[in-house]
Amino acid sequence: MEALRYKVIKSEKQYSDYCTALETLVTGNDQRENTQDEIELLTYLIEKWDAEHNSFQDVDPIELLTVLMSEKSLKARDMTQILGVSKSLVSDILHYKKGLSKEIIRTLSGYFSVSQEAFNRPYKLKVPENSHLKNASVMNTRKNLQLA
Repeated sequence: MEALRYKVIKSEKQYSDYCTALETLVTGNDQRENTQDEIELLTYLIEKWDAEHNSFQDVDPIELLTVLMSEKSLKARDMTQILGVSKSLVSDILHYKKGLSKEIIRTLSGYFSVSQEAFNRPYKLKVPENSHLKNASVMNTRKNLQLA
């Protein structure tokens, strides 16, 4: 009987090894017929571990992004290439002036191997026009204030 190649993740090292294996499969040119099944299985196991062990709910999406960037020694200019956006947009995002779009959330999730839900949560923006708003869901709206 053949031993299982992948098992339920039970340690940080195993989690890290599976993340590396998944990244290799996704970025490689492996043409084996079961590669897609292997990718799906690893993704499932990693997401299950994330759901049970990560406390992303305690961190707003920008704090999470900053930590992940730091872990990979990435600068804002690196993020412009990864996300395919301008330096000013990356700067605005990192300084809480603009929210994360769906496309940026998808890209970040894929790049950092983190569930989209980790980036897709409300957080407060620091734009003067939007400072009264509770979250980033209305990030690009502007309210015309009339002074009395």
